[in-house]
Order: sequence, then C-alpha cells, then structure tokens
Amino acid sequence: MTAGDRMLRFAGHATVSFRLGGKTVLTDPVLTSRVGPLARVRAPLDPAEWTGADLVVISHQHLDHLHLPSLRLLGRRTPIVVPHGVGPWLRQRGFTEVHELDVGEQLVDGGLRVTATSARHSGHRWGPRLRHGPQAPALGYLLEGDGLRAYFAGDTDLFAGMAELAPVDLALLPVWGWGLDLGPGHLDPGRAARAVGLLRARLAVPVHWGTLAMAGLTRGKGRLAERMRRLLVEPPHLFARAVAAAGHDTVVPVLRPGSALTHDFRKTRTAQQTERRAVD
Repeated sequence: MTAGDRMLRFAGHATVSFRLGGKTVLTDPVLTSRVGPLARVRAPLDPAEWTGADLVVISHQHLDHLHLPSLRLLGRRTPIVVPHGVGPWLRQRGFTEVHELDVGEQLVDGGLRVTATSARHSGHRWGPRLRHGPQAPALGYLLEGDGLRAYFAGDTDLFAGMAELAPVDLALLPVWGWGLDLGPGHLDPGRAARAVGLLRARLAVPVHWGTLAMAGLTRGKGRLAERMRRLLVEPPHLFARAVAAAGHDTVVPVLRPGSALTHDFRKTRTAQQTERRAVD
C-alpha cells in the first residue's frame, strides 16, 4: 500500500472501522444479531471485523448506536468517546475508559485528534418521547490524523454548519435507517447528497442502511415486506446517483455490510485538486 492508502471496513448500519493517526477507530458498534426488536438481515459478523479497536466513538444514545452488548464484546477497558452526559451512565456499567465531549471539544490520542461536532438528531436514550437514561446531545465527529480529515455524521439531518467542516477526505453519511420511513433528524439519499456538497467530501461512504429491520418484516409477499426489502438495498445507490447528478467529483463506493475497501486518499486529493484547477 502507498502512504495514502487506508483500509475501511463497513460492518453494517453505522459501524465502520478504519485506521487514522496510528489508531484503529470503530464507530457506533452494533456487532450482534439483534438490537432490541431489530434483527440483523445479513450474515453474522466475523469477529475479525471488529477486534483490535483502539478507540470507539459513539454518536448518540439510541439503541442502534450505543449498544451495550456490543460494547461489552469489545471489552470494558476499550477507550470510548461519548456525548457529554453519557460518561457516568457507562461507568456505572463497568466501562473504565470513557471520554465525554461536547460540541467543539477535542480528544487527542497520539496522532489522532477527535473533535465533537453538531448533529440534528434526538439524543435521548429511547428516542424523542420515552426519555429514559441520561440527558445528552447527539454528536458527529471530525477525526484528523496523517494529514487526513474524516467526518462521521452518526445520525443527523442536513444542517448548514456542515460547511464549516469542509473539506473532508472521508465522509461517513447515513442514507436511511431500519424502517419503512424516516422520522425527523435523518438524512435520506437526496439530503445526504447535499451534505456531500457542503462538506466538499473527496470520498463519501453511505452507511446506516441494509443491516437492521423489524424482525419478520422482510419476509412474506405483502406490499410492506416488498417495500422493506427494497429499502434494504436501494438507498446507497440513490445516494450515489444524486451525488453524480449534482456534479460533485466525490468518489462514492457502495459497500455491502461486511465488505471493505482500500483507498488512496492522497491520490484522490491530488486528482481532484488538479481537476478543479483546470475548471477554474
């Protein structure tokens, strides 16, 4: 691999692992076959996909992002970054290396810098109406190391402040969810494509799709089952087409849950900068 090469693995839903600044980062780990009433619709994860994380970042408290059984699989001594207010709750459950951040605050770990960013999403443990658990905001994260910038959106809707994070070499953007419809505080394929423009992302990987569904909803021949099966497949492709239609030169790989890619970020940066100078 060249100096700019990075391996990135999409384990499913909002769970992605990648190396940056000499650290292996794991986002919002969901590693089991079930999450409450939701079932994983893909094959079970190979442990090799999630072992060896140096740092876990948690965007918010919803079960499909802060999943205690998955965190226990990683080990209670694994360093975890969480929104401010979640730390005591996790420490009470035996996790010893918990770092709380609020918007704008940073954690520096060797060659990796993690900055908490805003998000437009409910931060409550059980959603907007059943407010059980600590009060804490939803966050995104800007991760910097090796001269590269990666943005993990967690769960969020579009907001103008994304432009303040630009440019980024990697954007991990949610493009759907786990149900038949999206509630407030989410990106759909079209809004995620607009986020690409605000972020001026060089590589945008669609996440938060194709992994979880209400148990039993994907089986059968009815219209709801057919729609759910389509929604487990279509959103990232709609996102890729929307990015291309908007004229962005962003690279958009569609990774199936459980798959990985190796990408030369520095080569992409050089090629895009050359193309933009030619246009100007």
